[in-house]
Amino acid sequence: MNAIQSTATGPQPLLITGAHGTLGRAFQRVCEVRNLHTVCLNREELDIADPVAVELALQRYNPWAIVNAAGYVRVDEAENDAAVCYRVNTTGPKVLAEACAHRDIQLLTFSSDLVFDGQQSVPYTEDDAKRPLNVYGRSKSLAERDVLTTLPQALVVRTSAFFGPWDEYNFVHYALQAMRGGRVFEAAADLQISPTYVPDLVNTALDLLIDEECGIWHIANRGTCTWAQLAQMASEAAGLNTALVRPRPAAEFRWPAPRPAFSALSSGRGIVLPTVEDGLGRYLHDIGAEECSLRGEALREAS
Repeated sequence: MNAIQSTATGPQPLLITGAHGTLGRAFQRVCEVRNLHTVCLNREELDIADPVAVELALQRYNPWAIVNAAGYVRVDEAENDAAVCYRVNTTGPKVLAEACAHRDIQLLTFSSDLVFDGQQSVPYTEDDAKRPLNVYGRSKSLAERDVLTTLPQALVVRTSAFFGPWDEYNFVHYALQAMRGGRVFEAAADLQISPTYVPDLVNTALDLLIDEECGIWHIANRGTCTWAQLAQMASEAAGLNTALVRPRPAAEFRWPAPRPAFSALSSGRGIVLPTVEDGLGRYLHDIGAEECSLRGEALREAS
């Protein structure tokens, strides 16, 4: 038995880091629906790259597993902010893996399609060679190596271009917002991706964690498209004017971080999700339901 004594009482929770981010919020929602007890900590409450802070959190909450939804996500800013990016994306997951190995608990952490160089013309599977082109991709690639070396039973999920109904920080939201305002929306026409609907991603990843799966898994909706095509599909699904989407070569955006021309994902491990089009349809339905719920809450508070 581990010599460290827990100060927690009651059922063991699932500890979620990065509580205020897209994935952190999504895990909280999904776990609530699935009646899973959670403890959710934001970056101010838990610095995942600080071993002492992590150990204290594990002593306090005694979780059965950790979902690491924290991350440095600003791909272009990472080029000039590499130290911070590596600290959050590489050191943090390694520290969590070390703590989980010490206590023999599970860890789920997330990686990216940007670990690949884009030289393939068919979707990447879990066993394809990694050759990241930018700082962000290298931070994720190193994290994969360090986490699985430290904790072979860890679950590492690679995903791509995710969009969801519970926050506004995603490409599809920005595209629809522009077109609903009658504004032209410019998007790259020569970068192939696998868009992923966040509820599909979170539910599938949670299933794998509960089933005690380990290693690297790809989770993305079926289908490959460019960013411009994704904007056009979203516009069409929402009944908007698709002519407002203006496809442009990626080079014209002059992004500091190079991107792979092709980074679509598929799984060689049996993961099959609905299509991107299906995900977009559910996204539009779910954001409508979310808006109705928020309006109802506002009316109840005002009464």
